[in-house]
Amino acid sequence: MDGHRQQAGRSGLPEERIPEVSPPVSLQDGSAAAFVGWMRHSAPYIHAFGGKTFVIAFDGEVAQGERMQRLAYDCNLLAALGIRLVLVHGARPQIDAEMARRGLTPVFHKGMRVTDAAALECVKAAMMVTRVEIEAKLSQGLPNTPMAGSYMRVTGGNFITARPLGVIDGVDFQYTGAVRRVIAEEIVADLEQENVVLITPLAPSPSGEIFNITMEEVATEVAVAIGAEKLVFLCDAPGLLDAQGKLVSSVTADAAARALAEGSGLTEDLHLYLPHALEAVRRGVGRAHLIDRDLDGGLLLEFFTHAGVGTLVTRDPIFRFRDARPEDVPALIALIAPMEADGTLVRRDRELLEKEIERFLLVEYDGVVVGSAAIYPFSEERAAELACLAVAPEFRRAGIGEELLHRIEARARAMGLERLYVLTTRTAHWFLERGFREVGPEALPRRKRELYNYQRRSKVFVKELI
Repeated sequence: MDGHRQQAGRSGLPEERIPEVSPPVSLQDGSAAAFVGWMRHSAPYIHAFGGKTFVIAFDGEVAQGERMQRLAYDCNLLAALGIRLVLVHGARPQIDAEMARRGLTPVFHKGMRVTDAAALECVKAAMMVTRVEIEAKLSQGLPNTPMAGSYMRVTGGNFITARPLGVIDGVDFQYTGAVRRVIAEEIVADLEQENVVLITPLAPSPSGEIFNITMEEVATEVAVAIGAEKLVFLCDAPGLLDAQGKLVSSVTADAAARALAEGSGLTEDLHLYLPHALEAVRRGVGRAHLIDRDLDGGLLLEFFTHAGVGTLVTRDPIFRFRDARPEDVPALIALIAPMEADGTLVRRDRELLEKEIERFLLVEYDGVVVGSAAIYPFSEERAAELACLAVAPEFRRAGIGEELLHRIEARARAMGLERLYVLTTRTAHWFLERGFREVGPEALPRRKRELYNYQRRSKVFVKELI
């Protein structure tokens, strides 16, 4: 959290014990195959992110101890992969500790620190010490550590100019400020020199006064100004949670705004960071992420796995539905092969898929095919078959299957068809819950009935579309 936000019930440095960094993978144990699979599947993201800029924002709780050690390891790897990094840190617990040491009592209004002259001295002292400690973590290179042989050049500067926040509700916030301007070209110039830019949320005004600014505001304004691909907040929750307490893996800015208006289930960090995340994507940042600060390797898991581990905030829906093309055949085979192997889907050879590819609707996530469905019309009987409905395992709780079904139904109606059939051996209840009813094979359209495999004994379901 930034330097002037209040966190209820916590006035000093956190004392909780953080587990040790996980040991490296042993190629002799059972995790070797998982490691190899993960590395191979991460390749598309490594190619996509090279040369892109990520702004990573973290509070004072992260900027110390094992949390900072882990973050340094992950930032070192991201930089080695060619990702340009801007880090924005906070220092709330460090500021509170410095004020306590000097016998000062923090003053807040609506959760915002009122920074008078005495408090500003504490802010400057705590921020500078925190910054030096972060630089030290990022500059490691000892043998037998994840940073062996590395050298990250960490730079900073007067990239931000500030203005006073002013008087709100009759309260003069004095040296609490807001961003006036981001000197984006200087940040970009440092990034082009392969430097990691570290920004402390203290900034001067044109008159030479120094102001204390929130970490989340600085991170957002910097991300917008430099056209960052991603804005990342490390926070005190796994991400945005739904009414049942389950992680929302992706959300549009409009949906995030509704969640904020409802306000239920939001932690203190989410109340602070979610508004900035949706503001950032609305103002041109590619994507914003909310990731659990206590999850070891959370950045790597979020960026280099299909499903991620936090909440992704985008301006528009993250999944792209489109018609399949001939060049999609290899990706479609890779998607459905595991389901063909376990008997969920009927096996289709490559030649057949190439001939019938125009019947398929695909779903993409970050350019990777994660879902499919096909429609086979029987116009003479005003019916169609829904076939090859498949969703990658990590996305089966994202509503993709339901959306594919709705789109296939819409296509069938547009073709003037009245019934939609499906044959399945594993997902009968899923279709029953969505308006289908079971019928016998004899109810199938004639051409499909002639091809029915009695050895497979698929159950037949039909849905009326009128």
